Amino acid sequence: MAKWSVLILMIVYLVGCSAPSRYHVDQDYGPSIDIDVSNVPDAVPRWEPYSAGGNKSPYTVLGETYQVLPSSKNFKQEGIGSWYGHKFHGHLTSNGETYDMYGMSAAHKTLPIPSYVRVTNVDNGRQVVVRVNDRGPFHEGRVIDLSYAAASRLGYHKKGTARVLIESIDMEEPSRYVQIGAFGSLDNARNFRQKAQNWSSGSSFRIKPEANVFKVQIGPLKTLKETQDIVSLVKANGILKPLVVYDRN
Repeated sequence: MAKWSVLILMIVYLVGCSAPSRYHVDQDYGPSIDIDVSNVPDAVPRWEPYSAGGNKSPYTVLGETYQVLPSSKNFKQEGIGSWYGHKFHGHLTSNGETYDMYGMSAAHKTLPIPSYVRVTNVDNGRQVVVRVNDRGPFHEGRVIDLSYAAASRLGYHKKGTARVLIESIDMEEPSRYVQIGAFGSLDNARNFRQKAQNWSSGSSFRIKPEANVFKVQIGPLKTLKETQDIVSLVKANGILKPLVVYDRN
């Protein structure tokens, strides 16, 4: 019985080693008939926190190592754009979403996920706005993989590639706070804030009323590192599940 178990494990291992990478683009293809995507709307830019998945840095694919940019701000790049279709349609993107070849999305090697970019076909001037939620293309000389719909809108879905210009669309980041407590009583919230100020005397606090709940929050915090430092301080003082929240007010 033990011999059979070892044999099964060896087969599983060999199959896993021989399986092609999800980034190997050979034999990808589009719809069997032409699909009119002229009415597919551009992605609508909005501020989003970077996802937990897809932003590991550095990361290595096919023997090459890449560093994810800390921000998409002022990003601009020109090069060869390609597209990906049925081979990945319905499968998970790098951040755990489901890839839809008929949506307006893209894969990029180093932009943080998610990001919004305007892509221009340099040859014909056509433009689309896409949301970057995947990694790739890991093919030498290519800078972005667009969804089938986006490539079709740019007019290169039949050709396969085109020279494109990528420009980030930067959204204003809302204020960041670390929430350390929520109370049904304003007095209780004030008492808790007073105690917290004893171990975080250099921080700014606010009590935010919302639906008969009084939330004690530290902030606004300007940077991710500042937020991480506050979270560590809060946990060290016994609050094990602080909540990072965003507020445009």
